[in-house]
Amino acid sequence: MASPSQTGRGAHDAMKDMGDKARDTAGTMADKARETASNVADKARETAGQVADRARDMAGQAVDKAREFASAGADRAKEMASAAGTKATELTSRVGSGMESLGGSLRENAPSGGFAGSMASRVAEGLEQGGHFLKEEGLSGLADEMTQVIRRNPIPSLMVGIALGFLIARATRS
Repeated sequence: MASPSQTGRGAHDAMKDMGDKARDTAGTMADKARETASNVADKARETAGQVADRARDMAGQAVDKAREFASAGADRAKEMASAAGTKATELTSRVGSGMESLGGSLRENAPSGGFAGSMASRVAEGLEQGGHFLKEEGLSGLADEMTQVIRRNPIPSLMVGIALGFLIARATRS
């Protein structure tokens, strides 16, 4: 039979072994917990990287779509401006032809001789010349000619501009 001191020592050793095993188990569990936490952190970093990559891709696609849309809008605006320019040129040519025709009609139907005949002839000549100018030069020629007139006569041109502004202001108030 074992002595009481031996029995106490055996219990003490058993408790010590149990404590060591508990420490080992706790250490193993702590290592596994650290490893799991590390794996979760790695997965989180990987997922965040994938999300960031996807966001960059989507932002790039949005920018590309915006560029395409802007380019299409600019192309459409160019087409519309070109069409408007063509229409303006056609209209200017028609107005010029109409002025020439009106000048010819006025000349044919004007009284011959006298002050009225002389004035009608001058007006007819002015209409024919203006119509021919519009047909040949168009709006750009008209703009160039107006620029030259304004440069040669700046003060009268300024007065005409002020008068036109005054008349337009009065007309829009009514």
